[in-house]
Amino acid sequence: MKTFFKSFWGTLAAMVVAGILLFAVSIIIFAGAMSSFSSTTVELKPNSVLTLGFDENIVDSPVTDPMAMLSMSFGGGASKTLTIYQVITALEQAKNDDNIKGIYLRFDGAGSVQGNAQMEELRAALVDFKESGKFIISYTTTYSMGMYWLASVADKIYLNPEGALDWSGLASSVMFYKGLIDKLGIDVDIIRHGTYKSAVEPYMMDHMSPANRLQMEALTGSLWNTLLNDVSQARGIEVDKLQQYADELTMVTAADAVECGFIDELLYEDQVNVIIADLIKGEESAEAEDEKAEESKEDIDKEKFESIRLGDYTSLATISSKKISKNKVAIIYADGQIVDGKGAADITPGAMMEKLQEARKDKNVKAVVFRINSPGGSALASEEIWREVTLLREQKPVIVSMSCYAASGGYYIASPADVILSDRTTLTGSIGVFGVVPSVGKALEKNLGLTVDVVKTAAHADMGNGMRPLTSVEIAKMTESVEDVYTTFVNHVAEGRNMTFEAVDKIGEGRVWSGVDAANIGLVDGFGGLKDAIALAADRAGVVDDFRVVEILGEQDSFTAMMQQLSAAVRVAMGKNLTDDALTYYNAVRKIVENSGVQAMMPYFITIE
Repeated sequence: MKTFFKSFWGTLAAMVVAGILLFAVSIIIFAGAMSSFSSTTVELKPNSVLTLGFDENIVDSPVTDPMAMLSMSFGGGASKTLTIYQVITALEQAKNDDNIKGIYLRFDGAGSVQGNAQMEELRAALVDFKESGKFIISYTTTYSMGMYWLASVADKIYLNPEGALDWSGLASSVMFYKGLIDKLGIDVDIIRHGTYKSAVEPYMMDHMSPANRLQMEALTGSLWNTLLNDVSQARGIEVDKLQQYADELTMVTAADAVECGFIDELLYEDQVNVIIADLIKGEESAEAEDEKAEESKEDIDKEKFESIRLGDYTSLATISSKKISKNKVAIIYADGQIVDGKGAADITPGAMMEKLQEARKDKNVKAVVFRINSPGGSALASEEIWREVTLLREQKPVIVSMSCYAASGGYYIASPADVILSDRTTLTGSIGVFGVVPSVGKALEKNLGLTVDVVKTAAHADMGNGMRPLTSVEIAKMTESVEDVYTTFVNHVAEGRNMTFEAVDKIGEGRVWSGVDAANIGLVDGFGGLKDAIALAADRAGVVDDFRVVEILGEQDSFTAMMQQLSAAVRVAMGKNLTDDALTYYNAVRKIVENSGVQAMMPYFITIE
């Protein structure tokens, strides 16, 4: 009894101490974060340059947690998180802002852009900004291909004399688990409909199937062609030459990048600052620019110019761009994997249906932009959301804006929309379903000596308990379920896209398409980003000249919000040992295995880096 009370009071004391420490740390983090925001007053001065230093993380959708504006890291302080909508709204305002004379792409921050679609939409916003006649200057010490794709819109692209530029092409790889599964003695039953539905291949093969390789080559090829054509048009370099430079790894030194036409000049940062200062003053000529670029870096007065960082300007733009109108165009975000039940950072039917219903019942919401960034997930959850989107469309225009991924279950919920817009780099389609049922009973017995015995009231009561493989009868029943879901999926797409079942089935089979190819086969109606979708929604609703944009975000409980923040902190802490790609694949695989029922999931995460 004494031992019991000793353990009890010791445990209780530990819990109290842990609670106090957690509370104290939270207060410190919150106070530090708030002081960092409140200690600096944002001021926009005349003749300023808008600097895109990528200090912030640019993501697709907002998070309802009020603390999610901060991305906590260990030793790295706190960085702001911006949505792509905030960024493109700010750039649109900067285009017409007399205080902003140009944009400086500096690439010196520790933030990131979430994916290809966000990068593509950011690039399009910069192209639109240039129509104002204002300058865009780019400089960094090292350009990745993604950074250069963005920088290619600039009037001048500069590079440090000892810098580097990566121009080696795109590659995408898939990790296979079949060998590990066999070594551990794990059984995996797999049922799928779709020759190209390769999400299950890692469990059953040790290499790509011919069909999978075919679609991966098509996908990476499409993304690469988008990159080539954009850079070719911006820099005046033939596509064949760009391909040759990648094949031959021509870009070894910074001087090579200048010789090949990628970079205008090799300069140090202080020299670039002189050029920007002169552009603002409007005093330079081509000869003067060359002369001043060679001046001593000690002449610091000539380097000075007023600058405002993107994060600061975004907060000003958000405030000044608010428009009062009773007519609303609502944005609803579907960002993450589609799961049953509740998830901290996923799309759940309950939460999503609430937001769709809110838009449907609000008489002032005249149209909805449904922004989807999802590789899919639970077929049942997708069906529930599909129904609510269908009901919404019956009452007001629904425009789908596809982000990086809107595939499988992500396409399922998009299919009822009036119009579907995608970016060229969007991955979509993947019309197919599968079921994965792993069983670890033999592995536990073989490796750990653990066994499980079962008492049941019916022959199949323990079906799918993870301890034994499925029987032939159970596989037949699950196959029937998979086929039924696939038929429903195809019928929904056929109805939404005004196509025949046979036509959808032909382009289905689980195949993933790029936005470019999806437009050619009728899965999307055209190319455009979030701003294009908003404009189209307003036009369809007949409120082009009188509307305001609202974001329907729903509510998030405090525990979920806290877990999201902890997840972000752990992600940073693990960054040295586990790459972002590895984390992405790990989370995708984990959810495939954990989720019960039939899945509609796309297997790819291809990023232009």
